[in-house]
Amino acid sequence: MTRIAVIGGTGYAGRHIISAAASQGHAVTSFSRSEPLEPVDGAEYRTADVTNSEVATAIAEEFDVIVSTLAPRGDMVGRVRPATAELASAAAAHGTRLGVIGGAGSLLAYDGGPKVIDTDGFPDAIKPEASEAGDVLDDLRASDESLDWFFISPAGGFGSFAPGEETGSYRVGGEILLVDDEGASFISGADFGRAVADEITTPRHRRARFTVAY
Repeated sequence: MTRIAVIGGTGYAGRHIISAAASQGHAVTSFSRSEPLEPVDGAEYRTADVTNSEVATAIAEEFDVIVSTLAPRGDMVGRVRPATAELASAAAAHGTRLGVIGGAGSLLAYDGGPKVIDTDGFPDAIKPEASEAGDVLDDLRASDESLDWFFISPAGGFGSFAPGEETGSYRVGGEILLVDDEGASFISGADFGRAVADEITTPRHRRARFTVAY
């Protein structure tokens, strides 16, 4: 049993990660600024501001794995990058593994092509969020080898706007956006949560980014 802290556990991605990790027998604790509307059975919920370095240190001391689902939107724009840096520093100091959930914007649209964020039609409204998530990935890649991290980019069509159905399966890719035969990139919340929990249960990506989709 692994002790897992999910930062932002009351959000869309966090809730599905908690559900999947708990179903795999892990001890899961959510950290967020709000109480959950629908708590996951077996999970613990705590309210905290993880942008505080003392809170980040305390979490790294207590848990085996930290999974951050912080998204740079709303009042968190510009705050996710430094907050993740604090978590990374604390994780490295205490030998805690750090997982970061980023967007699809920093993936390549196709082999040899531009990043998804740089393609025609990428919404201007979410470019700041995608750009900061990409900066977080750059920081992790530049971090000291003592930090054990993974960064997972979901499919392009991932979010509460399209929850989808659980299938129990998914494909794993590297730096290129995964699409199906029709060119669509999608994964349900439940299967994305399973992918993150599977990586925790059986680590396959150390100091690397990967992506998942159908």
